[in-house]
Amino acid sequence: MSAELGTTNLFLGIMAAVSVFQALALIGLGVAGFRIYRKVTELVDGLERRQVAPAMARVHAILDDVKGVTTKVREETERVDHAIHTTIDRIDYTADRVRSNVRAKTSHVVGFIRGLRVAIESVMTTRRHA
Repeated sequence: MSAELGTTNLFLGIMAAVSVFQALALIGLGVAGFRIYRKVTELVDGLERRQVAPAMARVHAILDDVKGVTTKVREETERVDHAIHTTIDRIDYTADRVRSNVRAKTSHVVGFIRGLRVAIESVMTTRRHA
């Protein structure tokens, strides 16, 4: 029976040693993973500082320029729109004035021609009746 306990103790000792070895391996992997994580984080931060931050600064500057140009275009568009509406209003006013002046000047001629036509028609109808 003592031989069996010796074998059992030997296997228990081997299992304990393997368990300790596994624990040390897991701890080593955890430490190595943490170190890799820290290095990757530093690398990403460095890339962000060197590459992304200057690019973002340039993008923001470009966006500010675009905003300024857009504002200027909007202001100029409103100014041109106002000028076009004012010009159209003046053209409408001028057309109304021309129309009224033409009517005023031609109304005497039209009246004379209508009167002449009526006179000619009345002479023609009196000759027919006569």
